Amino acid sequence: MIESNLNTTKDRIQLPFYFDVDKMLSEAKALAKDQFEYYNVIQLRGPAHLIDTTLPFPPPADDYADGSWTDWLDTGSLKKSPYLNSIIETFKKETTVTLVRLLRLAPNSVVKEHTDPTLGLEIEKSVIRLTIPILNNKEVIFNLNKTPVNMKPGQCWYLKLTDPHEVINNGNEERINLTIDMIPNKWIKDIIEKSQ
Repeated sequence: MIESNLNTTKDRIQLPFYFDVDKMLSEAKALAKDQFEYYNVIQLRGPAHLIDTTLPFPPPADDYADGSWTDWLDTGSLKKSPYLNSIIETFKKETTVTLVRLLRLAPNSVVKEHTDPTLGLEIEKSVIRLTIPILNNKEVIFNLNKTPVNMKPGQCWYLKLTDPHEVINNGNEERINLTIDMIPNKWIKDIIEKSQ
C-alpha cells in the first residue's frame, strides 16, 4: 500500500514528532563557531572514513544516492550534545540514519532555489531528509515549489526536496535547522503516509 502512494506524496508533510526547542538551541549554540559567513554546517554524523580518518575508504559504489555505500559514524559534536543525540537515536532505533547536520543560515542571507535530486521518497535507492527547525524568525521563508512551508521550531517535517526549494532569511538573527537523512524503510514510510 505504501509503495503505490509514493508518487502521490505531498511535497510537505508535518510528522508526529515534537522536540524541545530550548534544549536543542542550547546545544546548537554551544557547538556554533564564533564567526561564520553565509551558510555554515555543523556535521553531527557522516561517512565513517571521514569522521575517523584511520578507517579505510569504502569500495567504489555504483550509486551514491543510497547511504548503504558506506558506514556512518557520529561526530564528537554529536557525542557532546546529549539531547540532539537522543533525537537521532529516536530514528536510529528504527532505520539507518546517514548524514546529520545543523544547518545555519546567517541573517540577511539566501540559499538560492535548487533541487536535491536524491532526497525524495519517489527516488529509487535514495535517502530522505527530515527537517527539524531549531531557531527561526518571522523573516525566514522556506519556499518549496514557490510556496512557503510554515515550519515552526520543534516540529519535524518531511519535505520533497527533489522539487525546487529556497531559503530566505531577511531577519537579523541566524536560522538553525537540524537535518536528519535516513534510508527510508517501512517504518518511516508508514509515518509519512499516515501524516498526509
